[in-house]
Order: sequence, then C-alpha cells, then structure tokens
Amino acid sequence: METKNIRNICLIGHGNSGKTSLAESMLLVGGITDRLGKVSEGNTVCDYDAEEIKRRISISTSLAPVRYDNNKINVLDCPGYFDFVGEVHCALRAVETGVIVASAKDGISVGVERSWKYLKNADLPVMFVISKCDEENGNYFACLDALKDKFGSTVCPVTIPMSDGTGVIDIVHNIAYQTSGSKTTKISVPAADADKVSELRDSLMETAAGATEELMEKFFDTMELSEEDIVLGIKTGIKDRNVVPVFASSAMQNIGTEALLRGIVDYVPDPEAAGTAKPSDLILGYVFKTISDQFGKYSFVKVMGGSIKADMTLRNARTSNRDKLGRLYTMCGKHPIEVKDVCCGDIVAVGKMDWATGDTITDLKSDAVLPEIVVPEPCYSMAIVPKTKGQDDKVATGLARLNEEDISFHLENNAETHQMVIYGAGDMQVDVLCAKLRSRFNVETELRPAKVAYREKIKAKVEAHGRHKKQSGGSGQFGDVWIRFEPQEEQDEMIFAEEVFGGSVPKNFFPSVEKGLRNAVTKGVLAGYPLVGLKATLYDGSYHPVDSNDMAFQTAARLAYQDGIPKAKPTILEPIGLLNVTIPDASLGDIMSDISSKRRGTVLGMTAEDGMQTVEAEVPMAEMSTYTIDLRSMTQGRGSFNLKFIRYEEAPGNVQQKVIEEAKAAEQE
Repeated sequence: METKNIRNICLIGHGNSGKTSLAESMLLVGGITDRLGKVSEGNTVCDYDAEEIKRRISISTSLAPVRYDNNKINVLDCPGYFDFVGEVHCALRAVETGVIVASAKDGISVGVERSWKYLKNADLPVMFVISKCDEENGNYFACLDALKDKFGSTVCPVTIPMSDGTGVIDIVHNIAYQTSGSKTTKISVPAADADKVSELRDSLMETAAGATEELMEKFFDTMELSEEDIVLGIKTGIKDRNVVPVFASSAMQNIGTEALLRGIVDYVPDPEAAGTAKPSDLILGYVFKTISDQFGKYSFVKVMGGSIKADMTLRNARTSNRDKLGRLYTMCGKHPIEVKDVCCGDIVAVGKMDWATGDTITDLKSDAVLPEIVVPEPCYSMAIVPKTKGQDDKVATGLARLNEEDISFHLENNAETHQMVIYGAGDMQVDVLCAKLRSRFNVETELRPAKVAYREKIKAKVEAHGRHKKQSGGSGQFGDVWIRFEPQEEQDEMIFAEEVFGGSVPKNFFPSVEKGLRNAVTKGVLAGYPLVGLKATLYDGSYHPVDSNDMAFQTAARLAYQDGIPKAKPTILEPIGLLNVTIPDASLGDIMSDISSKRRGTVLGMTAEDGMQTVEAEVPMAEMSTYTIDLRSMTQGRGSFNLKFIRYEEAPGNVQQKVIEEAKAAEQE
C-alpha cells in the first residue's frame, strides 16, 4: 500500500446519531465483514467493550480499516457523548478529515455544533453524512437546509436520497446507487428525481468552481463544469475548507454507503497531500491511542514519516528509550491482524510497548518531538473509595492502568482531605471507570462528594500561656511558654518570631517551640482545617535545668495554641474560583441567575462573540461540585466552562456553621 492510497477519517457527532452503524455498513460494503452488526444487539465491530455493549453507546474510539477500490480507508469511530470527548481530541491527531454524522430526524444537534468547532480548531476538512434518512420523521433536505443556514453556503449536497427510498443519487457523477440487502447496483438517475438533481448539480458546480481561479474562469466562460472539474473542485475545496460535501445515508439498509466510500476516496486528501505525513527515510510516528485491557496492550501509531517494519528499533522522544518493536497489527475493532510493515500515512497498532498516548516515536538519529494532545481540563470531581477496606492501592493501580487508555481524567490523593479524588468530564465517564474497575480489576468502589479544602484563620491578637509539667519518678518534663498570636497577610504559612529577654527560654528550645506550633496549625480549632495567615511570637516563659527538653517545649507550645486560638476570633475561609463560562446568548439570563443565587457568585463581566456569551465570575468552589451536569442541563449541552482557584476568603456565617457541624459529625463517626 502506498501513501496516496491511504485515507484517514473520523466519524464524529452527537451520541446516537448513527456513527457506529455507519462504520458497520462501511465494513460490510468494503468486504471486511459478512454481516451487519447492530448496536441494539451488542454485536458491532467497533463497540466491543463490555460497558459499550451494556450501555449501547460508544465509550472509546475504535479503528475500522475499510478497503475500497484498491484504497485503504482507516475509519475512526468516535464516541458522541460529551463525557468521552477526550477520545475525539486524540482521534483528530490521526486523521486528515472529520466526517460529522447528523441525524435526519434531529437536524443540528449540539454534538454537530461541537464537532464543527473541534474540526475548525484542528484546521481539518469537514464532510457531513446525514444519517437515518429512511427512518420515520427523517428529512434529509430539512437537515441539509439547517446545515447550510448554520455553517454557510460552502455546505453542498453530493449525494441525496432517491425519492422512492431505495438508494441515493450521486450528483457529481449523475448516477444512482440502488441498494437491495447487501447488494448495490449503479443505475441511471430516476426520472422522478431528474429535475431535483439538475437543480442541485448547477448549484454544486458553482460551489466547486470557487475552489480555484482556473475553475472559476472555466465556469464563467461556459456556465458548465465537467464531471472531472467538479471532482477536482470538491477535492481542492475540501482541503481548504471552502467546500463541505454532504452525503445521504441509511446505514442499517446499506443505503448510500458505497457512494460515501467513493466520495471519501475521491475527495478526502491523502496524508501526503494534506501535509500530515511525509514519505522519507526518517521515521516519525505519533501514539494517539492506547488500549490496555484483557486483550493486551496496543499502542496506536499514526506513521507520519518513513515506514515502520516489525523488529526495527525506534526511539521514544519522551523517555529517550530505544525500543525494539515486536509485532505490528492492523486493528479491526478488537481483532488484531498481523502485518510486517506499514507505509507512511497509515495507522498501525504495536503490541506490548511501554509507550503512552501522546508519545513521539522516531528513528535513532532524529530528535523530533510532536506537540502533545490537548484535552479539556476535567471539571467534575468525586471521591472514590473501595467498598472493602485496605484496597486503596488496588483502586489506584487499576485507575492508573485505565489512565493509559483514557488521558482525559486524572486521580489525586488529597493529603489534606484524606480522599482519593477522581477528576473527569462528567458523571457518566466516572461511572464507567468504576464499572471497569469492577470488571477488569475485581475491586468494588463507591463514589462520594469530594471534600472542600477549607482553611481557618484568626482575626484578633491574643496572648496565651502553655505550661507542660510532668513528674513520674526520675527525670521529668518541663516546658513553659508565653506566645502572642496575631493574624498576618504576608503568607499562608505561619511566621514564627521570638522576643525573649534574659534567657527565660534558652535559645536551643526556640526550634522546639516552633516545631510544636507548626504541628498544631495543621489542625484548626473550629473544624480541624489548617490554620493559615498566623504570626506566633514567643516572648516569655521558663525552663528547668534538668527536666526541660525538646518534647516538653513542643507540648507547651501546643497547649498555648489550644489556649489562645479559640480566643482570637477564629473563622473559616473557603476557596474561591475564577469561573469562565461560555454559553449561547439565549442562556445568558439563566446562567447569570444561577451564578448569583444558587452559587453565591459575583459576576465580573461578559464578552460576546459569534452568538455566544462568556461570563466571568468569582464563585465559591464548594458550590461548583455539580456544575458540569447543571450547565449541560441549562444549555442543552452547548455550554462549556473552566474554573481555577484564585484565593481564600471568609465564608458566610451559615456556611461556617454547616462546615463545623459536618466536621463534628465526621469526627463522631
């Protein structure tokens, strides 16, 4: 196989729009499978994971290589649900074109809008497939008009449904593909559709002519373009995002699939033409996906330079390790097909390598490093705990393995709240991770709200006395200190000072007093949260020449802390975050109201762009635990946000009381 015969596409769009069914149909028409799998029956090639079969949704990206007319089309079937958007961002690094699947029943869903945005940001060409044209209430032309209204006149139909529902018409080549079962036959355009096809073909010529000056001149001279000219116009225009072809599909009937495969071969740029791969002697590869499950570990590599052969030694730019390759595979869903070599531009799965998603793989003499994959920052957090005590390590190990497959979540062991916190894109992703821990690693877990890391601080100056005296036969213990406690704004960490005169406390015990206080401030007196912004000055005390020692003065300092801090007007501080939330204009009122009333937030400002509003606000972090889910509900999934901690500030009295009560209840447990 040569680079010019490779096409890499990804199927993206809203959940349940028919992407996996379309991939099934492409595999069948391409002769890779001999039956059409169904999502509802759990027997598709691409949705093979137990959780995918159970939930009837795609959770991770699958590869389906399709052969058509001596070309290899690598089809990446991506999840549509927003919790798994990290998979989409990874897939975009391996393809030259994104195929957005829009349902003829649902029109422009939020998934279509987001997919368009992802491809625009990645500067990738776009094609649309309008799916489910045969289903009740499915309207291809209504969906087409909606796409044109939303994304502009560059959107143009290339295939349309036949009026009798038995196939599709290829407007470019002026031919119909009639389908019966798994067999598709080329026929002349039916008379009933001739006028419609003629009208659309005229419009398509005009769009294709805009791809180059030469085609535009030819079109203005004759008001006509040949079939070859239209193909050239679409092929040139799609690469520059000046033409966005639209295809009709009824995947469960195999209708429109062969015409789509023909269109992919004709219009989608090959990796060299797109500039994403360069045949040369220098090998360059990018690991865009990792599978680490019961079927083994596979690293999916897009070959961007040179060609890769089994048993060669390559360099990992991240680790600088020299790794000898084992076996190479073309993956079809979960099924590996061994190959000996892979050409530039193709996708290969390499078994049993210590590589991570985002790694650059080169030959030994290259120092090239490709940019990392950027996935959205996870904003949904839950504490995860094993149902059986003592299995924390098992949970952490299992999630580390799952993190090899899915780089969009991360795990944090919070030493302050003593919780293991998992950060993901939403509740569905976290729930799936828990299910995989159970099925793959045999560890049951449960989720709890992640605790907020509050702080405590004093507002008044006090002087406190701490005296520790213990005599139990033989040498005793004696330490006696007077300490002034006061608030300070210089730093969170305690500032320790001394003003001892006359040697009432010997200098060699100053570090003991400081150590005792530093141990004490880790636990405040109100709810046990760390005490910050404290200045402690040792100004007097006494000692015993025999019984005074390090531990005695540490204890005395702690007693002074326990005596003085409750009298110094202690208060609870809560973390405040800077929120930037982007939402459609229509949702602005709901979002503003939610921030100010439900979240206790303060709106700082707004900016408008392309029908979207970005609201900047300061909000208490404690009120944001469910914001990912709530925002989706308020904006029908069109909103997005990021939240960053900026400072601590005093919590309102009712919040403080609640925090104190919760701390007492937890202590009693």
